[in-house]
Amino acid sequence: MATNKNESDGLNIPNRINALPVKRIGPVVAGVIVALLAAMLVYGMIVNPNFEWPVVWKYLFNENVLAGIGWTLWITVLSMVIAIVLAIVLAIMRKSINPVLRGVSWFFIWFFRGTPVYTQLVFWGLISVLVPKLGLGIPFTSVTFWSVDTQDVITAFRAAVIGLALNEAAYLSEIVRAGLEAVDPGQAEAAEALGMRRSLIMRRIILPQAMRIIIPPTGNETIGMLKTTSLVLAVPFTLDLQFATNAIANRIYKPIPLLIVACFWYLLITSILMVIQSRLEKHFGKGFDARPIGTKGKQPPLPGKTEGEPKDDIQKQNQATMAGLNA
Repeated sequence: MATNKNESDGLNIPNRINALPVKRIGPVVAGVIVALLAAMLVYGMIVNPNFEWPVVWKYLFNENVLAGIGWTLWITVLSMVIAIVLAIVLAIMRKSINPVLRGVSWFFIWFFRGTPVYTQLVFWGLISVLVPKLGLGIPFTSVTFWSVDTQDVITAFRAAVIGLALNEAAYLSEIVRAGLEAVDPGQAEAAEALGMRRSLIMRRIILPQAMRIIIPPTGNETIGMLKTTSLVLAVPFTLDLQFATNAIANRIYKPIPLLIVACFWYLLITSILMVIQSRLEKHFGKGFDARPIGTKGKQPPLPGKTEGEPKDDIQKQNQATMAGLNA
């Protein structure tokens, strides 16, 4: 039996017209314009003496700048870890059947989302003035069993981490709650029918599926936290990247080159975080993302197709089919 010449394209139709794709010059014109503008921008930045690139290269790897990067990353990591743990707890409290827990969660979110983070950091910096001593004793009396100076416990670094973490937890809790509510309730009902505890259902069934929705906005919040660390001067904490570059700029009276140094390091760290976020999204998106199947022209026709119809759409996304008996 002779094989059809254009089997992968469907029927072997005599005098078939092989139409050429329409030439679209719009993308080419847009690409040329963008490339031209980018070249003009780069050229202007290079030849403009006000950027003072020699000063930028001189202080790009300055020891104070590198130390500031370390402190900035440390604050970011600690604040996000604490915020994520608190956010999960707050989100679960919002979904609790206990009205007291729901009320506490709502008040926390309302307060910390309703006040500026800079104002919160200022208050945490003044915590030793507001509460000079921390101690244990009998409430509503002057009897104290143990006490310690607040400024010895809540240092500037700890105040910065606590202030950023509490503020971020209020935002992340709503992200976590949205992810939890996006999971089909039937998943939890099926797990309950198998005799699983509520805590086990949340840990093994709900959270793993909700992570696909939680990861992208959480990555954005992490990048936002990295840049928000520049506000810890309000505590005051004076070892972060932004303060380190500002201190050098004030000493040599050259603010623009040092701002470029800070921008470079923030952009570099942000780029790394974006790559990590992309990897996490792919990991938790397994089983959800549609992928091409098969090889073109070597798979059976899709539902609704006959043997003689074109099979080009075999490279489209997966299409779920119902096979079996219908009730």
